[in-house]
Amino acid sequence: MNTLSYKTVSANKKTVNKQWVVVDAQGEILGRLSTKIAMIIRGKTKPDFTPNVDCGDNVIVINADKVKLTGNKFSAKQYVSYTGYPGGQRFISPKELMAKHPERVIEKAVRGMLPKSRLGKALFGNLYVYAGGEHPHAAQNPTTI
Repeated sequence: MNTLSYKTVSANKKTVNKQWVVVDAQGEILGRLSTKIAMIIRGKTKPDFTPNVDCGDNVIVINADKVKLTGNKFSAKQYVSYTGYPGGQRFISPKELMAKHPERVIEKAVRGMLPKSRLGKALFGNLYVYAGGEHPHAAQNPTTI
């Protein structure tokens, strides 16, 4: 039997085929949209997925200000941050965050679904979120999902 015919091939930085993808968030539910985006960024939708390599696609999210949250989460959910000073714990609801920076709601949801490592930080750099319907990445010829 030819033992070379069934070797497992792992992707590396040189052999990865990265593409650009546009996702429209209008009317989508935040959590369900974020899981799909995280899977695409991580590369789990590709047959040559390798866990320790950035083999996912670059994702452009448009209409981030039109994403929905189910139930009472829009006002009851809270994002917590800490300044590092005593008494410096800050809370903000998705309603307040959408008023100031609508793209950060999707960014926070996707970041929480990526690995908490150097690879996760590099993967997060492949996400581009825009509040409106326009994006400046037309030169990359992205495909629409």
